[in-house]
Amino acid sequence: MKKQLRRDAETIIHRAIAEVKPDYAVEKVLKGRTFPGKVYLVAAGKAAWKMADTAARTMGSTLTAGVVVTKYGHVEHEIPGVTCYEGGHPVPDEQGVKGTQAALDLTENLQAEDTVLFLLSGGGSALFEKPLIPMEELKDITGQMLAAGCDIVEINTVRKRLSAVKGGKFAAWCAPARVISIVLSDVLGDPLDMIASGPTVPDRSDCARALDVIARYGLRISDRAKACLQTETPRALPESETQIIGSVRELCRAAADACQELGYMPVLLTDQLCCEAKDAGSFLSSILKTHATQGKKMAFLAGGETVVHLSGNGLGGRNQEMALSAAQGIAGLPNAAVICVGSDGTDGPTDAAGGYADGDTLASLAEKGLSYAAMIENHDAYHALEAVDGLIKTGPTGTNVNDIAVALIG
Repeated sequence: MKKQLRRDAETIIHRAIAEVKPDYAVEKVLKGRTFPGKVYLVAAGKAAWKMADTAARTMGSTLTAGVVVTKYGHVEHEIPGVTCYEGGHPVPDEQGVKGTQAALDLTENLQAEDTVLFLLSGGGSALFEKPLIPMEELKDITGQMLAAGCDIVEINTVRKRLSAVKGGKFAAWCAPARVISIVLSDVLGDPLDMIASGPTVPDRSDCARALDVIARYGLRISDRAKACLQTETPRALPESETQIIGSVRELCRAAADACQELGYMPVLLTDQLCCEAKDAGSFLSSILKTHATQGKKMAFLAGGETVVHLSGNGLGGRNQEMALSAAQGIAGLPNAAVICVGSDGTDGPTDAAGGYADGDTLASLAEKGLSYAAMIENHDAYHALEAVDGLIKTGPTGTNVNDIAVALIG
């Protein structure tokens, strides 16, 4: 039973992620479309290389030149006419800034008849960056927000004001050229100004909200950074248009289809999960305990993005912590399992996409001499799951539309 549950869980995840890869969607948007003037491609985010590769093949000789800025290890090969850069994520670094500067150089002094094709995906906030404060302080503020458990909207509300390209500023830079943005959303509810901090859309947040985040979490910032947070961002960008081609809603739908194909009755719990990872894992295990004796194959789906308030010195990611947390609640159940993954193939600062737990996970940890309580308290889900073959590793997937958790009853 447990081997079959593991196979089914991984099959569901792989099929769902395959359905939300941007290749087909980017091609569908661009195929047969013509543009006046020169066309410049700029792609930023964890799925940037995949999106740019598809766009370049679709557009062929109509593409003048391009720049890609993506995460380390995500460039698969060279793209003709496009220069690719890799940078740091989730904390920005100088290589990401170098790639962003190349994009700014490419789009300097454009004409009104020119077009900038901007391909954006999750991770763009860290990767597409030209800071208005010293890089070390930007890293420190980003690290503080991550450690404090700020959600993505709070983080991006601050980051867009510390940047020369976020919050609509890149589209303003490209004026008078037309900017067409094709977006993979990794923010719940798909608020365009928050996806990768909205480089090409009018900003709907304001300075007061950014300053509130700093005050509420007690973040340490310089006077220079505070001055940036008090400077408003563009409110109107008439030459900019945006189209979303993928989101966590599509990921959940694809997972539900895969569940049905394997004989499970899918139940979508939410596509806007946003709470502590440990709490989400505990909740999923409670649902499994309720239904474990009903004699039906069921699959409970939750898409979104949880948070972890860091303490201790463990290694892991939010999806690994969610899976490890669920292990306690389903301990001893022979027909229950939980799998939690990030659609981009990376979970926290690790080489895993997420984690898997079933009714044997807790006992297996004890057999290895590992304390569940100590591992979860130290946020060391990676080493805990590694010890019991509970890590899910996909490698970079070429997409990024939040996370998905699947709780199975066999």
